[in-house]
This record gives sequence, C-alpha cells and structure tokens, in this order.
Amino acid sequence: MKLIIQIPCLNEEETLGETLRALPRTVPGCDSVEWLVINDGSTDRTVEVARENGVDHIVDFATNRGLAKAFMAGIERALQEGADIVVNTDADNQYDASCIPDLVRPIVEKRAQVVVGSRPISEIEHFSPAKKLLQKLGSWVVRFCSKADVEDAPSGFRAFSREAALRLNVFDSYTYTLESIIQAGRSGIRIVSVPIRINGETRPSRLIRSIPRYVLRSSVSILRSLLIYRPGRTFFALGAPPVMLGLFLLARWLVLYLDGTERSHVPSLVAAAIVILIGSLFWLAGLLGVLLGINRRLIEDMQVKLRSQSLALRLERGRAQLASSGQEPLRER
Repeated sequence: MKLIIQIPCLNEEETLGETLRALPRTVPGCDSVEWLVINDGSTDRTVEVARENGVDHIVDFATNRGLAKAFMAGIERALQEGADIVVNTDADNQYDASCIPDLVRPIVEKRAQVVVGSRPISEIEHFSPAKKLLQKLGSWVVRFCSKADVEDAPSGFRAFSREAALRLNVFDSYTYTLESIIQAGRSGIRIVSVPIRINGETRPSRLIRSIPRYVLRSSVSILRSLLIYRPGRTFFALGAPPVMLGLFLLARWLVLYLDGTERSHVPSLVAAAIVILIGSLFWLAGLLGVLLGINRRLIEDMQVKLRSQSLALRLERGRAQLASSGQEPLRER
C-alpha cells in the first residue's frame, strides 16, 4: 500500500524545509511513503527547497491558480503515481506530522474513506475569540449540510483513500476544505474526524487575511455546494418563505373580501401573486436541479471509471517497463 503526502505551496521557501524534514518515510500499514509538492506559481526558491529535501514528485505551475486548483492537481498526480492513500498537509508546518499515522489508520483499517484532522481550536493561542467562534460555527454549518461528523471542517490536514480521491471534485477556486466535505458526505463516502496536534504559528494565514472576507467566501462556497449536491431541499427552503408570505397575503385578502370591506385591497392581492410566483420559481429550479443531479451522478461515475482505467493503464505500463529491465513487476494495489 502506497501513501503519498502532498503539500500545496505558494512562496514557502522559509517554512517548507522544516515541514518536509518532519514528514515520515515510514507509516504503519503502508509499504511505501512518498512526498509530493505542488508549486502554485511560487516566485521564490520553493521548488529548489523541495528538491534539496528529497521530494519524490513535483507539480509545477507557471502561474498562481489558487489553493483549490493546487489541491486537486496534487490529488490527480498522486493517483497517477499509484497512491492508495493521499494525505494533504500545509507547507507552513502548522500541523504536527507525527499525527499522520493517526490520520491514515482509519483508512488502513477500512473504517473510513476520508479522515479529517481535528485541531484543538479552543486551545490555539494565536486564534482570536472571534476566529474560534467562527471556526466552530462554520464546522457546525458544514456538519448540518453534509450530514458528516466533522469537528474541524476548515482543517487542511486530512487523508483520502483511493476510492474517495477518485470521486473527488472541487469547483470552488478559493478553498477545497468545505466543498470537499459536503461533496463526500452527500455522496455516501464515510468520513471520520481524529484529534491532532499542531505546532506554533510560523506565519499569518494567507487564506484568512480578513475575517469578513473569509466568512463571505466560505458562505458562498457552502451555498454553491448545496446547490450542486442538494438542489431539491435547498431550493425548497429558499422558496418556502415567499410562498408562505404570499399565502398569508392571499388569505388576508380573502378574509377582508368575504367580510364585505369597501376597499378592494388590490395591492395585497398583487403582492401575494408576485411572492407566490417567486417561490414557485425557486421550487421549479429545485426540480430542475434534482434532474440535473441525476446527470451529475452519471458523469461522476463515468469520471471514476475513466480515472480508474487511466490508473490501471499506467500501472500496466510500469509493470511492463520493470519486466523489460529484469526487475520484479509492480503488484496490483
């Protein structure tokens, strides 16, 4: 069983070396451990530092594409290299690398397909009270939306089985953390959380430069994920308030009309018609979303098959090359 530890990087020359030196080369339950760095358009010596510290694989972007794109590029490369388990961590050495066996264990024991490292949020000294509250609130919202028992949804320290990685898609260009959990939870992928330790702060977060901006972008990401993976209930919930308001206005007009009032109350009747129409449009969009969701699941199944076939072909070519060189062929993982 092969484990690949991937690290998305953007100008991480100062911290990457320390992060790599802390990574393990052996993990219980895994036959081999390899390292993968995704260089997201760095302008410093990030790639050179990675090579100096013995990184096995490097994905090198000429320009910055964003954290989510870098994360997905790492997943794709790890699958191409035959990974059975992929662990994602940050280049700033925020997460304690000695906890990687804890992340991998539930997958090795077939108890989970995705494992999310849960940080001790309440004990992190460099988190302000507002940030701690928002982290917990955000995790609660993601748990509600995904129906997955995830205690620390924004955590980037997580492990994926090959099956989960094959099904993974991220459409948000800002971050992968929230959307990937909602997608996995709504796709029936087993997710668990394990407690982890963290190191001291090495630099300010580049993702959370402004709390209001982070809250806005995260809210948009969650809403987009719900519209993609749970369109029926989401549009029904959006359409219910205007429909209820319209029915109330209609009932009010009907009571006044039957009571013999001298006024026609036409504005109330028009307002009722407008808001009921708006709510009905939301419900129609939900129905269309459900129908499109069927096509999305079919496309996802086709994508998994194509990725699996590509992986099998790559492994077969690797076995053929080793056989021609007289070495022992690769075993099927």
